[in-house]
Amino acid sequence: MPAENAMTESGGFSVEERAAMKERAAELRAEGKRGAKAADGLQAALDSIAQMAPEDRALAERVHVTITSTAPELLPKTWYGMPAYANAEGKVVVFFQDAGKFKYRYATLGFQDAANIDDGDLWPVAYALIRWSPAVEKKVVELVRAAVS
Repeated sequence: MPAENAMTESGGFSVEERAAMKERAAELRAEGKRGAKAADGLQAALDSIAQMAPEDRALAERVHVTITSTAPELLPKTWYGMPAYANAEGKVVVFFQDAGKFKYRYATLGFQDAANIDDGDLWPVAYALIRWSPAVEKKVVELVRAAVS
């Protein structure tokens, strides 16, 4: 995270970090009231994607289509305001973070500990994503398949 965006003057969380935490708190409250219904999670993920800048939205839409077609058992939802895909236990396996969320120069495709992507003693859990291509799609499909295996 760039230094100028990382902290407020008081040394606390940035405006973006506080907003993400508030979004996550609202998500948890909503899940407590109505459960983790698949339709609600899908709508929340689609709403999150719709609010992104055009470049991020295009990437997020391709990621969404690729994940949901590769691993239909993963349930779309939001996680810290970002589109995410959870297993049957509700644990996030993979998520998409748009570049605009924290003013980064690239979007991120990330995997949580519920993903089965372990590879020895060291492996990547996040990937920078700048543009979509057939090669990128192939890699995302491979990663998602491994994550849910």
